[in-house]
Amino acid sequence: MTNYNINVTLSETKKEKPHTDQLEFGKVFTDHMFIMDYTAGQGWHDPRIVPYQPIALDPASMIFHYGQSVFEGLKAYVTKNEQVLLFRPDQNFKRLNKSNERLCIPYIDEELALEALKQLIQIDREWIPTTEGTSLYIRPFIISTEPYLGVAPSGRYQFIIILSPVGSYYKEGIAPVKIAVESEFVRAVAGGTGTAKTGGNYAASLKAQQLSGERGYSQVLWLDGVERKYIEEVGSMNIFFKINGEVVTPSVNGSILEGITRKSIIQLLQHWNVPVTERRISMDEIKQAYLDGKLEEAFGTGTAAVISPIGELFWNNEAMIINHGQTGEVSKKLYDTLTGIQNGTVEDPFGWSVEV
Repeated sequence: MTNYNINVTLSETKKEKPHTDQLEFGKVFTDHMFIMDYTAGQGWHDPRIVPYQPIALDPASMIFHYGQSVFEGLKAYVTKNEQVLLFRPDQNFKRLNKSNERLCIPYIDEELALEALKQLIQIDREWIPTTEGTSLYIRPFIISTEPYLGVAPSGRYQFIIILSPVGSYYKEGIAPVKIAVESEFVRAVAGGTGTAKTGGNYAASLKAQQLSGERGYSQVLWLDGVERKYIEEVGSMNIFFKINGEVVTPSVNGSILEGITRKSIIQLLQHWNVPVTERRISMDEIKQAYLDGKLEEAFGTGTAAVISPIGELFWNNEAMIINHGQTGEVSKKLYDTLTGIQNGTVEDPFGWSVEV
């Protein structure tokens, strides 16, 4: 498939670009998008870059009725030398195919997807913001488009990539956020779709997110869906704790997303010889570490926020104020290093950056 020619139709009119100080997350989109179709018996075909536009779908399209969809999120950055860099895009398309497998969606050619993304970014390069803390967010996604109301995998799909210039995901930026531990609702369990990046997982999280937002919390921290005691992940991030000098994070257990930023953070910590462990962590353990004065830091990791320090955890009607509500030393070093690698100001010893 990698010998496909990607047809390009350029937009005749250009949108007005927002000022960088007015950027919100995921509100504005660039002039062009990538689309490719899948038809059973034919495979993936007709890869094309076209002006950004609405999608016309039959009301019976299966995406509307059974939610068969997957997506990814990654970013592009402009360096001081005017290079455009992507951060580990191969890992995103590899994970997209893992999600495809779980949702019965045909695999995409990962090399073709990366080539299409590079071409799309080159066309809309002027949309990439350059102010510190900003980037071009990239959203690849696949939806089921066959008009059929039977419960079965679709025979038709569209693979689409759209681009959005963004500021910080959280209005707090690198400042610590407040997180509420969710004890009532369940997002995912082992054997479900928690390890896939699919829309239904996020729909399942909305009620808890809404209620926590009304109480002034940025996100919820999910516990396991069986015993309701073991920590899993935050709504948009994986989570790490620094306890008595050791960094710990929940192990991949079949119900949490295998974050690419998570993987990168673990590699960075190992590179620095900082003790880091993946294991089961209970809220009781975190509470005890807090009472003993050993809970030194907590932070979330993800493409959107990169590193988000956690200044408060609310659980069982009690607030745990972590590190006096301040950004911790390890959190700050991780943020500075990872964003530095992403924007080309810090040496990349791992080969993570890919030039467009």
